[in-house]
Order: sequence, then C-alpha cells, then structure tokens
Amino acid sequence: MEVPFTWKVTGWFMIGWSAEFGDGDVRAMRYFGEDLVVYRDSSGRLHVLEAHCKHLGAHIGHGGTVVGDCVECPFHGWRWGPDGANTYIPYQPDRPNRGLRLRVFPVREQYGCVFVWHQPDGKEPQWALPDLFGKFPQFDTDPDAYYRPYPEFSSRATNEPVHPQIVAENGPDSSHFRYVHGATVTPVCLEWEAVGEEWRFLTGWPDARSDDPDTMALRIHSHFSGLGFAISAFEGSSNHRLIFACTPVEDGSSDMFYSIWWPRLPGDESEVPPPSVIEKVERQFLGTVWQDLDIWRYQRYVEHPALAKVDAKPYMAMRRWAQQFYDLPATPPGDVPTTA
Repeated sequence: MEVPFTWKVTGWFMIGWSAEFGDGDVRAMRYFGEDLVVYRDSSGRLHVLEAHCKHLGAHIGHGGTVVGDCVECPFHGWRWGPDGANTYIPYQPDRPNRGLRLRVFPVREQYGCVFVWHQPDGKEPQWALPDLFGKFPQFDTDPDAYYRPYPEFSSRATNEPVHPQIVAENGPDSSHFRYVHGATVTPVCLEWEAVGEEWRFLTGWPDARSDDPDTMALRIHSHFSGLGFAISAFEGSSNHRLIFACTPVEDGSSDMFYSIWWPRLPGDESEVPPPSVIEKVERQFLGTVWQDLDIWRYQRYVEHPALAKVDAKPYMAMRRWAQQFYDLPATPPGDVPTTA
C-alpha cells in the first residue's frame, strides 16, 4: 500500500504476548525496518535491543544466550546488557568496550501483551503506555475477573500490506459494518475527541426492537493510543474488552494483533476459558475480526476522499490528529513494496 506518510511511526506498538517469551528465551524479530533481539533475562524481565553485535555484526537473535541480565553473542561471546552496553568480552574479561552500545527499545508487558516504544531517532517514550483496564474507570476494572486473552482469544496476521493509519481510520467509519461484517443495523458514532496522543470515540448500535433511534443495544468505548493500537470496552450484553494493534514490520507491511478479555462465568476462578465460552467467542468475534483485512489488503489510499457529510468531520479530524506521529518524511512511493 502506497501512503503519503512514513511507515516509521512514533508510538507504542505490540509485538506479541508475554507467554510467547519464556525464561531465558532469545528471539530474533523484525519491526520498524530494524532487526531486533528480544530476550527474557534470568530475573524474568524482557528486553529488546538492536540485533547485530557491534563486534563483527553477528545477529544475536540467532543462537544468542542469556547470562544473568545480559544476552551473549553466539559468535565470540560478547555480552550486552539491558542498557545496550557491552559488559563482557571473554578474552579480555576486565576490559569490556564501554564505547560500544546497542540501541535499546523500551519494552512494557501488560495483561499478557508485550509493547515496544519506537521513535525513529531513538528518543525516550513521549507518553506512558495506557492501562488497558484503567482506561475506562466507569466500568469494572478488575483484570482478574476476565479469562486470559492468550492463546484462546488471540490471533495475529503477519506481513500484511496495511499501514497503521488505515486501521485507525476504521474508527470513525461506522457505515462499513453493514457491508463488511454483515451487521443488521448500522452503528453510529455518538462521540469523538482527540486528547493528546489519544483518539477517543464512542460507537452506538441502535436497538432494532425500539422505535427510539437514540436507544442503543450496545455501546463500544474505544481509545487509540497513537496509531499503534486501540483498546475497547463493550457496554451491553457481553461487557468484554479487546485490543487491536498494528505494528510496522518495514516499509510496506505490518503485523496485526487481536486479543479479547472475556468476563469469567460466575463462580469460575480459572484463567482458562471453558469450551462453551471458547466456542461462543470464536463464533461471534474471532471468526469475523479479519474481515476488514480482506478490504485493506487491496485498498488504495485516497488523500482527498469524497466523504459523505455524516463522515467528513470526524474522519478528517482523525487524519489531522494522526500527523503528530510522523517524525520522518514519507518514503518515496517507488521504494515502497506493493501487492499485485
């Protein structure tokens, strides 16, 4: 997908689920056009560094090992600490090269999800990672009242030709639900506002059993934190939470992550959902989550869209809000991979 803005977006981005990174694990990953090494140290803390050893360029994510809170290069045993500094050279143990440092990507784990901060120039986080449950204090915020989101209620799509802003623009677009998702009623955008790095909106689903168009059967409260992800709280029959995240891999492609926190059945203290709940959530939510992707894969970005009057104001306001997350100019269109 060709877009008139960079894929090197500033913000917090999801890279996976905590359960995927076991104690002592060292993994190679690629995001933001960078090769990364992700490792969980001996105390259980997760770290994300640039992947290539400053010694002779070996990829630490392929064969590296954890030693204490450091990760050791598989080529010559040089060790790198959580702050990116060289801490040990085995054949000169008293003289690490203190002038060498790997780039560190700040990482946070929250409710089973893993987030990394990205800013093209390596600047520290410009806002805190929002609390996925605390964002909606008007509702029950006890995370222990929900089943675990991973692996039963989580899925991902990898290397898709979708820019994070395209995903965000789904927020003010309520009319697509009838056509893409087969909704029997068309939801309406009840409220929206931009607050710093957050785009907040409230979507209502009219109650088909009522003659009053203002009576809603369901309300979805959603907050985008930058362009990286949106968290939503459902107010209605299910009262569940979800996250939908889009993380650039490199120019032209992204990975997407989706997780649901479903309320536990009364009296059920297990974090693992029972088969009846799994079947219900899969049928009603997990089975339809990627329907939008069938559109996004082949969509062309329209810089000056011919919007209907009801859509125009929130849609363009969101685009103006999104501009704050681009610190670099757009990649020349001829350099961005496209799909047939």
